[in-house]
Amino acid sequence: MARPDGRRPDQLRPVTLTRGWSTHPEGSVLVEFGATRVLCTASVTEGVPRWRKGSGLGWVTAEYAMLPRATNTRSDRESVRGKIGGRTHEISRLIGRSLRACVDLKALGENSVVLDCDVLQADGGTRTAAITGAYVALYDAVTWLAERKALTGKVAKVMHRSVSAVSVGVIGGEPMLDLCYAEDVTAEVDMNVVCTGTGDFVEVQGTGEAGVFARDQLDALLDLGVAGCLELADAQRKALNL
Repeated sequence: MARPDGRRPDQLRPVTLTRGWSTHPEGSVLVEFGATRVLCTASVTEGVPRWRKGSGLGWVTAEYAMLPRATNTRSDRESVRGKIGGRTHEISRLIGRSLRACVDLKALGENSVVLDCDVLQADGGTRTAAITGAYVALYDAVTWLAERKALTGKVAKVMHRSVSAVSVGVIGGEPMLDLCYAEDVTAEVDMNVVCTGTGDFVEVQGTGEAGVFARDQLDALLDLGVAGCLELADAQRKALNL
C-alpha cells in the first residue's frame, strides 16, 4: 500500500533534533518527525516536591500542550477554557513516566526537572516525538547540573539509559511505522511504543481503532516499533555527540 509521502512501511519520517533551540532553559530541543514539530524544554529547580523531601531522590515530570493552530483548524487554548483536557493529562503523564525510566533519581539528588513539550505543528506522532526530544533536553539539563557540581552521581550514572518512542499501526491490513496524520486517522490499529536504547519496553499503548487485531499483527507492530526506536536512539546519540 502506497504511503502519502512515499515511504516504505518500515521507514521513519526524516528526524531532526536541534539542541539549544531556546536560550533560557537548562536544556532545549526542537524535535521534528517529518512535519510534526515539538519544542521540548527542560527546566531545573533545586529541591523536590514536599512529599519527596528528605528522600535523597530527585524528581522528573512533564507537561504537554499544543499551540492553538498546530493543527488544520484552530483549537482554543486550554488555559482560556479553564480546564486541561483528558488527552493532555494522559500525554503529560506518559512523557513523565517515560523519562523517569531513564533516570537514576538517587544519582540526580534532590533536584527537580520539568519537561515542557509544546507542539508547534502536528502531523501525527506528537507524543512520541515529545518523548524522543525530551530525552535529549533532559540529558542537557543533567549535564548543566553536573557542571555546577549539583549531582550526587555523574551524568552517565543519572542518565543510565536512553528512551525514545514511535507510533506504529495497521493500515489496509499492513503494519506501518511512524504514522503521519493522514495515516493515523485511517488506521485499523494504532499503537505507541516507548523503548530504551537497547530495545527494552518502557510502555506500549495500543488499540484496535476499527476492529480487533491478531497476535501475529501485534508481534509485527512491536518488531517495527523496536526497530524504529533503535534508529531514534542512534539519532539521539548523534545529536548529543555520544
